[in-house]
Amino acid sequence: MSRGGGGPPPEAELDLDGALTRERASVEKALEVAVARLQPLLPEGLGPVVRHGVLAGGKRIRPILCVAAFRACGGKDDAPIQALAVSLELIHAYSLMHDDLPCMDDADLRRGRTTPHRIWGEVTTMAAAAALIPAAALQAWTSAEALELEPTEARGVVATLLRAAGASGMVGGQALDLLGEERALSPRELDALHARKTGALLAAAPTMGGRAAGAGAAVLDALGRYGRELGLAFQIADDVLDATGTARELGKEPSDRELSKSTYVSLYGIDEARARARERADAARDALRAAGLRAPLLDSLAEYVVRRRA
Repeated sequence: MSRGGGGPPPEAELDLDGALTRERASVEKALEVAVARLQPLLPEGLGPVVRHGVLAGGKRIRPILCVAAFRACGGKDDAPIQALAVSLELIHAYSLMHDDLPCMDDADLRRGRTTPHRIWGEVTTMAAAAALIPAAALQAWTSAEALELEPTEARGVVATLLRAAGASGMVGGQALDLLGEERALSPRELDALHARKTGALLAAAPTMGGRAAGAGAAVLDALGRYGRELGLAFQIADDVLDATGTARELGKEPSDRELSKSTYVSLYGIDEARARARERADAARDALRAAGLRAPLLDSLAEYVVRRRA
């Protein structure tokens, strides 16, 4: 099992922009490998759609969180953890491909590119996105084996991913999102929606990294709490950006405002929403400190999600 060594520089020395650039480059390489391995397993015609959906760029926050937590818990920075981390991005890509379908947000643009269903059609895009679910499970399992995790722990890593992706997590959040259209959701309802739709996968990411590094129960609990708080901070900040940015700046359309969705901005206004995002980010940091985790990149990412501009 990969243990010990490496790790990020001390917090005072961390150049977040530089760190994110390096981490994203590693994620992109691992995604290219994962998609190349997946291509022969896909039914004819789905390969280009999967490539478009997965390799269209993005912040890659989820895999970066996984790798950062792995290092913070003493794991070595090696290829298998990158391969494990991109299983999260396969699930995230699937969710975006389905989010953009006509039956959901009917979006024309994602990450500055035409959405897949506008190119290949709704049915083909649905099938390609659905294929990413078992692909992500296989990616996580083979990566856990490469990390030499015990079978029980490997199954736990895969289960963490799939629970976050399923009905109690992201898919459940998508369902609540659809049910909430044209309704004014209460603060509790909006928190519950986004704890599933956004927060579940963001909480799974550091938890998977910690499990892969052999972290104990208390640390795993702290990483999960960190991820859940970060997920809500991320979503609140996203709602602020959606309300203040343009399609060109954000690389997506339509906006939640155009879709008449309840958002943290519609509930609280821009200034109060920003303050709430900050509170959630601070709570994420507090979870790490309470567990005695020294994790400069995880700490800095909590700041990043509330200060980002896209």
